[in-house]
Amino acid sequence: MKKYNTRAIMASLLICGFVGMFSETALNIAISNLMDVFQISAATAQWLTTGFLLTLGILMPMSGLLLQRFTTRQLFIGSLASSIVGTIIAALAVNFEMLMAARAMQAFGMGLLLPLMFNTILVVYPPEKRGAAMGFVGLVIMFAPATGPTVAGLLIEYLTWHYIFWFSLPFLIVGLLVGLKYLENVTEVSKPRIDIYSIVLSTIGFGGVVFGFSNAGEGTEGWSNPVVIISITVGLVALALFVIRQITMKEPMMNLRVFKHPMFIVGLLMVLACMMIILSSMIILPMFLQKGLGLSALVTGLMLLPGSALNGILSPRMGRLFDKYGPKWLVIPGFIVVSVTVWFFTTLTITSSVAFIIALHIGLMVGISMVWMPAQTNGLNQLPPELYPHGTAVMNTLQQVAGAIGTAVAISLLSGGSEKYLHNSASPTLPTELANAMMQGAQHVFTFTFVVTLISLGIALTIRRVLVSHSTMHSMH
Repeated sequence: MKKYNTRAIMASLLICGFVGMFSETALNIAISNLMDVFQISAATAQWLTTGFLLTLGILMPMSGLLLQRFTTRQLFIGSLASSIVGTIIAALAVNFEMLMAARAMQAFGMGLLLPLMFNTILVVYPPEKRGAAMGFVGLVIMFAPATGPTVAGLLIEYLTWHYIFWFSLPFLIVGLLVGLKYLENVTEVSKPRIDIYSIVLSTIGFGGVVFGFSNAGEGTEGWSNPVVIISITVGLVALALFVIRQITMKEPMMNLRVFKHPMFIVGLLMVLACMMIILSSMIILPMFLQKGLGLSALVTGLMLLPGSALNGILSPRMGRLFDKYGPKWLVIPGFIVVSVTVWFFTTLTITSSVAFIIALHIGLMVGISMVWMPAQTNGLNQLPPELYPHGTAVMNTLQQVAGAIGTAVAISLLSGGSEKYLHNSASPTLPTELANAMMQGAQHVFTFTFVVTLISLGIALTIRRVLVSHSTMHSMH
């Protein structure tokens, strides 16, 4: 294998990944603030987040193709240029449209960077060191969304929301400079044929599904909204055609042969479950803490910090344990920890103590850190090197879709549960009753999460270590 300056390469990718994930979540705290500033409704403001997910959902399926058409450095520079310009426009934004366009640019940069990060690791690290490297990506993916709301809360409290973006800018520039100096071209550029039909179908398909589910979570009519039904239906039809086309093509845009590898499927399912569990709790817990327990945004951010910080810190450790012992001893106990904590979440009431909630959140996040990266690495390890770009494309794309679905289901269950409670309540306008309604809705969500966790635990029992034969690795290079 060729010797790479792996530390410097990883450093530049991780700095940029961190800032990207940070800005993705930092804005969530600012949404109520922005609604007043721009005089927009919650549904419109939600687009700052949904639009980000939508851009990712459309770009991710093409990442396999992009990784084979452009060099590592070209993609990296393109990704950062887009992120930096987007961040500057966002920091200067004077109206909603300007901020929305800036968010789409940031998401475009992020959509290029994430697949690049996973793929580079698969190329520059031998299989026995991959767990630890993926663990550091886990640190970024978990730690950035954790610090996002806290830092943003502080910035909004003492400065203005514009500073969320001014704050990210220097880090992006440093990441770009480090990358320009140390990042090497690690992927083989094979210039596959670009199939316009595949691009159109995947855009309509993944875009439609993400768009539909995102809208289902909002508004009073939710699932009965014709926009939701039409976009999900059109999306599913386009996806079916996309799949048929990929199977019959000689050089597919997204190679579905990755599904011939059973451990890849198991790993994928666990990662999707983690994504749904995390997102539903990431969205519902802050709402529950703010509206159910009446805490401020800043306090909420600080309460969720220990769990997410621990998850981030443990992620590389779990990766090393995975390299040493394989997935079984991490993934199964991990899901057991998650099941227990989620079950406790279903018992929360308005009188639950803050300390108890922090402890539960820590438990949940530690459990997730035992599952996520080991399952993902184990799944990707089973693929032959030529399928790496496709494996990462499939995982990243479906994670966005699972995220959108998880969020939509969580928000619908939350509003459904609380509306039902208020409907039967004698005095539905009392603050305590509103808090109770919030709690009722949150319990519905946690029950759904609990079911997802139990199913995942069942799947986890089938996981086994993928032994990579090294002779094949070396003959490839």
